Amino acid sequence: MNVPLWIWAATIAVMILILTLDLIIVDHPWSKTKGPKEFGMKQAAWWAVFYIGIAVVFGFGVMYFGGLTSGAEYFAGFVTEKSLSIDNLFVFYLLMTGFAVPKKYQHEVLLVGIVIAIVMRGIFIVLGAQVINAWSEVFYLFGVFLIYTGYKIIRDHLKGDEEEKDFTQTPVVRLVKRFWPVTKDYHGAKLTVKLDGRRHVTPMLLVIVAIGVIDLVFAVDSIPAIFGLTQDAYIVFTANAFALMGLRQLYFLLAGLMDRLAYISWGLSAIMVFIGVKMILHALHENGVHVIEVGIGTSLTVILGIMTITIVGSLIKSRSDSDKQIEVEVDRPADRS
Repeated sequence: MNVPLWIWAATIAVMILILTLDLIIVDHPWSKTKGPKEFGMKQAAWWAVFYIGIAVVFGFGVMYFGGLTSGAEYFAGFVTEKSLSIDNLFVFYLLMTGFAVPKKYQHEVLLVGIVIAIVMRGIFIVLGAQVINAWSEVFYLFGVFLIYTGYKIIRDHLKGDEEEKDFTQTPVVRLVKRFWPVTKDYHGAKLTVKLDGRRHVTPMLLVIVAIGVIDLVFAVDSIPAIFGLTQDAYIVFTANAFALMGLRQLYFLLAGLMDRLAYISWGLSAIMVFIGVKMILHALHENGVHVIEVGIGTSLTVILGIMTITIVGSLIKSRSDSDKQIEVEVDRPADRS
């Protein structure tokens, strides 16, 4: 799509406005109890529906003004980025647990993380678009990278590496600790405090730094994936942004359900490999090789199908495991004194 600069500016302005209203409403500045509140399940559900709703409405707007193909590219990109964000939530969960972030501050931490992620991905999108325009053979590199990423997701899942990683001890976090003393406890939402005449950083700053680093890693994985579906920078950016804007709500909805999504890694791996193969086929086609090109309609169908099977299969397995556990507890003989 040929998107004028004022549309870009208006889109970014509306996103900033929505995030600002989100933070204001969640903190309830007009309530008797000042300061951040714990983010409840009901509140998270309503906000999740809201964000998904505006993402879908925006997608139909893209389809109306940009055509059916552009709309399908947006929805394929949005579903892919949303799917990847579900896996990313597990890392956020480990970070929140590792840094012992109080529940009432978790929403703010995630909001800052989302803003950092949007900015980083915006930079990656600009760079990616320039590289693609200058060197079309980069699709081979992206394709191989995504296939390797798919393999790595399954390898780490089978080895349990992700659960063993200490995300609170990244090199950047250790660097911050090297130059500044860190307080033992949180001091509200403050990033730094002055104690005994010396400036200290708080765990709140460390967790934000850690999330920023993780966001950078996620951007490296996700941006090549969506460029495999569309090379339209506006669609790439908006699909990423709308997928990220509702990430906080998904965190609070799924924080207690992480263990139930047993097959999510398999689904994400399949999506990565599929898009990687699609990119390589596209690169071959661009270089005059007669191969089958995967259309955006087929891509959207495959991605939705994979995620549907993954989620349904995970829920069925979780229910089966729960039933077996109940049977074991029922059959277990009662303790006799």
